Amino acid sequence: MEFLKECRLCPRECRVNRLDGELEFARLGQSSWFRVLFLILVRNHPSLDITVQVPFSSHTATFGVFFCQNYDISHLGNGERITISDLVRVMVRLQEMGCHNINFVTPTHYVPQIVASLPEAIERGLRLPIVYNCSGYESIEVIRLLEGVVDIYMPDTKYLDERYSTRFSNAPDYPEVNKKVLIEMHRQVGDLTINSKGVAERGLLIRHLVMPNEVSSSEAVLKFIAEEISVHSMSTSWISIGLNIKPMNILRLIVGSLHKEYLEAIQWAKHYHLYRGF
Repeated sequence: MEFLKECRLCPRECRVNRLDGELEFARLGQSSWFRVLFLILVRNHPSLDITVQVPFSSHTATFGVFFCQNYDISHLGNGERITISDLVRVMVRLQEMGCHNINFVTPTHYVPQIVASLPEAIERGLRLPIVYNCSGYESIEVIRLLEGVVDIYMPDTKYLDERYSTRFSNAPDYPEVNKKVLIEMHRQVGDLTINSKGVAERGLLIRHLVMPNEVSSSEAVLKFIAEEISVHSMSTSWISIGLNIKPMNILRLIVGSLHKEYLEAIQWAKHYHLYRGF
């Protein structure tokens, strides 16, 4: 919990004392807040079925994207307070329900609490892979400390142009931070591996969100993945290319042909021989 005394869990490094209840960018203190658990039904992929139920951490706006599809959770902080013991019970219960993994969505600002919960959960029989499902705007120091703790990393790569990361996320350093973080995650867990039942067990799955008017720098993103990450693999990296933007906020983005750019992103993935993903 030392990180909470001068919080530096994300690249913003606000250094407020969360143990004393001080608030800064993410607007939270020491306590764990999680959105009420809900079931995510994922359409079966021929070789991948990755997530069925999620502890969703509230006040997740360390990155600050206003077009987040979970705006009521990430910005408005809707959720309920739970203790570390509560979280242990939740994880064990999810395993009993037959879930494939424990998928923490945007866990950055709750890493100390999550890590503190794992020894007890393991003592109580937890054996599921731990998924770190994040924006890709992470502290490289924290990610290095998570080696051996996280089984599956699911980071976003939203854009590699600081003009847009500044304008839409107030994070001019996002491109460089994101690159370093993805490389470190891949060093730890390698490419995504799938068991004989078609379920992900370990590795890196990179998500790329397509946005209008080339805001998402799709060519640069996919070129980086192919040349800086996949080059260290026996095969290509797993990627997910999506259009996961909240409709009510997309009008605040510059207008463009989103569908056309999505198809172009798919073509760039093929051009760089990134054939594993969805």
